[in-house]
Amino acid sequence: MSLQTNSQTQATESTSQCCTCAVNSMEECDALCTRIAIMVNGQLKCLGSPQHLKSKFGDGYTLIAKVASGESGDDDGVPPLCQRVERLFPGSMLKDVHHGLVHYHIPRSQTVSLAALFSTMEEIRAEFSVEDYSVSQTTLEQVFINFARSQQPPDDRERSGCCRGICCCLSNCRR
Repeated sequence: MSLQTNSQTQATESTSQCCTCAVNSMEECDALCTRIAIMVNGQLKCLGSPQHLKSKFGDGYTLIAKVASGESGDDDGVPPLCQRVERLFPGSMLKDVHHGLVHYHIPRSQTVSLAALFSTMEEIRAEFSVEDYSVSQTTLEQVFINFARSQQPPDDRERSGCCRGICCCLSNCRR
C-alpha cells in the first residue's frame, strides 16, 4: 500500500488523528501533509504547513524562459534577455542556458514577487521573442535541501532524538 493510500485510509477513520511519517519524497509531503517538521541532527528546525515553509524558508523563485530561435537556428535573443533579467532583478543567477532555454534563480526581496515577475515577463515577452516561460516558487524539496546542507556529521557522542536529518510529516491527513 502506498503512502498516499495508507494516509487516505487513516483519514477516513478519524479526522482528529495524527500520523507521523518519515518519507523520501517531498512531493508526497507537499500533497498529503497539513503540517511538516524538518529535523537536522536530531533538532527540530521548522514546523508548519507546506506553503508556510516555502514562503518563510524558500530562497526565491525559478524563472525558465524559452527564446525563439533565429532564422539561422541560433539563439541570438538569449544574451539580450539575460542582460534585461539581470538588470531588472539584481542578484539573479543564471543556472543554465541550453538551446534557447534560459533558467534563472531570482532571489526573494522586498521588490520581487510572483506578480512582479509575471508582469515583467509579459512586458518583455514580445521584445525578446520569448515563446514560453514559467515562474515558480521554491519547492519544498529545495527548502529541505537547504536545511540538509546545515547537517553536521555525527561525532563520538550518542545523538538523542529520532530521524537525524529526515523530514517528518505531522498531519491530520487530508481526504
